[in-house]
Amino acid sequence: MDLLYTNDCKGEYPDSWYAATAEPLPPFPTLQEDLTADVCVIGGGFTGLSTALHLAEAGRKVVLLEAHRVGFGASGRNGGQLGSGQRLEQDALETLVGEQDAQKLWSLSEDAKNLVKTLITKHDIACHYKPGIAHACFSEKDVAAEHAYATHLQERYGYSDIKPLDQAGMAAVCPSPKYVGGSLDMGAGHLHPLAFALGLAHAADAAGAQIFETSHVTKIDDGAKIKVHTTQGTVVADQLVLACNGYLGNLAPKVASRVMPINNFIAATEPLGDDAIKVLAKDVAVADTKFVINYFRLSHDKRLLFGGGESYGYMFPDDIASTVRKPMAEIFPHLKDVRIDYAWGGTLAITMKRMPYLQRLRPNLLSASGYSGHGVGTATHAGQLMAMALMAQSDGFDTMSRVPAPPFPGGARLRSPLLALAMTWYAMRDRLGV
Repeated sequence: MDLLYTNDCKGEYPDSWYAATAEPLPPFPTLQEDLTADVCVIGGGFTGLSTALHLAEAGRKVVLLEAHRVGFGASGRNGGQLGSGQRLEQDALETLVGEQDAQKLWSLSEDAKNLVKTLITKHDIACHYKPGIAHACFSEKDVAAEHAYATHLQERYGYSDIKPLDQAGMAAVCPSPKYVGGSLDMGAGHLHPLAFALGLAHAADAAGAQIFETSHVTKIDDGAKIKVHTTQGTVVADQLVLACNGYLGNLAPKVASRVMPINNFIAATEPLGDDAIKVLAKDVAVADTKFVINYFRLSHDKRLLFGGGESYGYMFPDDIASTVRKPMAEIFPHLKDVRIDYAWGGTLAITMKRMPYLQRLRPNLLSASGYSGHGVGTATHAGQLMAMALMAQSDGFDTMSRVPAPPFPGGARLRSPLLALAMTWYAMRDRLGV
């Protein structure tokens, strides 16, 4: 099954609110010739575009190949949350990699947020960036853990932008009856992800990167020079970057055994107008503590953009709006009958440890993927780290690549059925309140 075409039409963005409101770029050409390059990048999302931009700015000859359109995949469909830290919390990372590397990973995560903000400013990317992410909790046990973690970040890492919230404090941010407290991180933020991706593409193109869309890579020939085959052309390059995330397919079996594609879903309501305050009293994003996480924010035209719902196969459900409406109505009962104007799915990728998988697969081949729902900053930063590593500045890349990344049991072949079993168990646990 080729996830590039399983749920989507070739060369077309999904019918999302993001695609409806982003300023489109003219299509880049399809590769129909044989080219040479210093670096070939496969994948036109945050990772690939950031890699191409940073390399082109450094004077490298870069060719980027995208099977659909730039920003087509998870980069242009996600919840738009630019979170602090890594996907795993710092206390878990201290156990996993030790305190020294945990400190380095925290510094890298701060670099990731700052990079996104810097790129927005430097390249004048109109993506509606706003500060603030609230972490909302369903139980007093979750609240206690969230407050302890905020204290841990303040005391161990000197991070003072996060504030614990009691039930009244959370209600002043998000007046849902379901939440009993949490925290508010004003060092994090949220944005229009497709607009950000298109801004990166425009900047990379202006810097001299050659971008080709609707250019599906079918085969890679290894060697001192790497030859990349598409359906209508080839690229021979000194170095290759894989930036495919959930759409990697069979291009790199070692990566595929450690990075599992999964689907998630988002709906955009009708504009809420003055009633938007009944959903969010502050214009921040929210992510909660449900295992199958709910995440939401207001759009700049006052719609609720709500992500949630469960799907355990690779096919999108027939009625995505109904899939998302169920968890949305649990959090906001007054919206159970609200009109949904857009509903879409996307394929992201997770790893066993829920940390991104960055690896030098061969001396001239780097890969980054598996952002596990934390990709706005991490994926953009991974592109910069890979560009630096290809220019012999690999400290950050090496730190990320040291994070343990075990393969899924059974490798790529058994990933999907094992995921279905695991997600069903966790969903049942959530429903039972275990």
